[in-house]
Amino acid sequence: MSRKSRLILFTFLVVFSIIAASCQQPTPERIVETIVVEKEGETVIVTQVVEKTVEVEVAVPAPDEDAGKKILKITGGASDLPTIDPPHASQNMEVQVIGSNSIGLVRQNETTADLENGMALSYEVSDDGLVFTFHLMDNVPWVKWDANLGEVVTVKNCEGNDRMVTADDFKYGILRTLDPRTAAEYAYVLTPYLAGANEYNSASIDDEEALAELAAGVGVEVVDPQTIRYTFNSPGIYNVNLLSLWVTHAQPSWLIDGDDCTDAHGDRWTEQGFYQGYGPYTLKEWYHDFYMTLVKNPFWPGTDDVPVSKIDEIRITFLDLSTAFAEFEAGNLDSSGIPTGDQDRVMADPEYSKMVEQTYTLGTEFYAFNTLLPPTDDVRVRLALSMSIDRQAIVDNVNKSGIPAPFFTNPGAAGAPKPELYPDLGIKYDPTAAKALLDEYLAEKGITADELKIVLMFNTSEMHNKRAEAVQAMWKENLGITVELVNQELKVYLPARTAGLENIYRSSWVQDYPDTNNFLFDVFGPGAGYQGVIDWTEGETYDEFLSLITQAATETDPDARQDLYAEAENILVYEEAAVAPLYWYSTPVLVQPYVIDLPSITGYDHWEKWDIQK
Repeated sequence: MSRKSRLILFTFLVVFSIIAASCQQPTPERIVETIVVEKEGETVIVTQVVEKTVEVEVAVPAPDEDAGKKILKITGGASDLPTIDPPHASQNMEVQVIGSNSIGLVRQNETTADLENGMALSYEVSDDGLVFTFHLMDNVPWVKWDANLGEVVTVKNCEGNDRMVTADDFKYGILRTLDPRTAAEYAYVLTPYLAGANEYNSASIDDEEALAELAAGVGVEVVDPQTIRYTFNSPGIYNVNLLSLWVTHAQPSWLIDGDDCTDAHGDRWTEQGFYQGYGPYTLKEWYHDFYMTLVKNPFWPGTDDVPVSKIDEIRITFLDLSTAFAEFEAGNLDSSGIPTGDQDRVMADPEYSKMVEQTYTLGTEFYAFNTLLPPTDDVRVRLALSMSIDRQAIVDNVNKSGIPAPFFTNPGAAGAPKPELYPDLGIKYDPTAAKALLDEYLAEKGITADELKIVLMFNTSEMHNKRAEAVQAMWKENLGITVELVNQELKVYLPARTAGLENIYRSSWVQDYPDTNNFLFDVFGPGAGYQGVIDWTEGETYDEFLSLITQAATETDPDARQDLYAEAENILVYEEAAVAPLYWYSTPVLVQPYVIDLPSITGYDHWEKWDIQK
């Protein structure tokens, strides 16, 4: 096997795995570097940022290696993926990769958002709606990429037999997600619903015996190697949807914790050279900050819902939008987003215009307010900022895509209010009323608009920057205030956002399952992920909000459920103005005509259903 190599000099932060290119699979050398995130008078993370310049040899496949292969070449965004470890993943592309390399018991169909079978052949639900029993496929082995052989091989157990995916692997995966020692951000999606999950996840990590007892009390039971049973706290139409989430996927205990014939790799198990999976694809390469390659798993047996892959490899390169578009035009990428400045040219081009696909995703772009930090600790300031954003102008002139969002939940989700049925719901563009609110606040505080210090932080991206600049200009024109813009690379931005050091944070939510419960309770309920950002967890309005979304979760009358969620939305975006919704996702992308794809409405593609026909 031949390879070409090129030396790339670069600076890296946080965690970097150095992988030298060779014909043998290297053992990653981990250099841990951390981040200082401090509040005034309080150290949130006591660490030090260290910049280190190293020389890394990155393997570039020789042309003859790709000959005859169907290779899909796409971009994974401007930044490297922070992780592909299920309990720690939270970003779209992370989840996309996990869902290609492993399959849940059930999963969402990408074109309808309906549930379909994954690893489950069938399941039954108890009469009281609390117990779900799943029957698993018995012919799916764990696999890994063997660089010495240049092919995917099955993983062997200590007796030399293939390790097959079993109910025990699924139980281990969900318990690892809930284990408080794992510190999984997304555990909160399970803790309100799965029996015993909250007690286990919130337990002290200092008492091993107590932890073991609490783990045994979680509502997941292995009946036999191919049968697993889950017990929930209460009946809910979305309970089974939770078992489609990546945090519930099977995970390899022998690789993470070790066994008699396998070293324990802990959180490093997802690195190149270690990774094991069982989906239609598996990890072949991951050159951090440059690209990742997924390779077809020849041992995936295929089902009606999750077929055998037609594409041999998926090469995911980390590029900003402008660079990705240039690479698409040069013929080096098969798909790309379209920079705003190029959209008119693309739509007028007789060839490119035929390659444009509109992708509709059940998700929302929004700004999250820090409700504890002045001046955004005052609802008048938050409401003034939100009311002075011209969402239609952002969609028409900045994005040139999307649907203006007067409230948070994408109306495509089950139970969500529909704008045509609730025309007065949510936030409206009203700069006059916004200025009056801000003036009232300034007069009360005895200060001028020039004295306000407000920071809007966002993760590095050309489009995030353009939107932020447009909103900054609206705030200057409508309110007379100058808001500072700060951007950071994604892996630095995420912990900074959670620490809540600034006033406003660019944020995004794409459904995990297509129900309004996932937009409101799972995002803003007690202990939910964005509560670490907005810190809106108490008070009369929050109590009312929580009561409404809790009632709606089990309401069976569709109209009554929609009314409850509409009331909750009004509290979230208007009465409390904890967030400023911007738009619901609709994005034009360019796809080469030889790529046979299925545009997704869920935010996640099923690449095994795609093909390349040149």
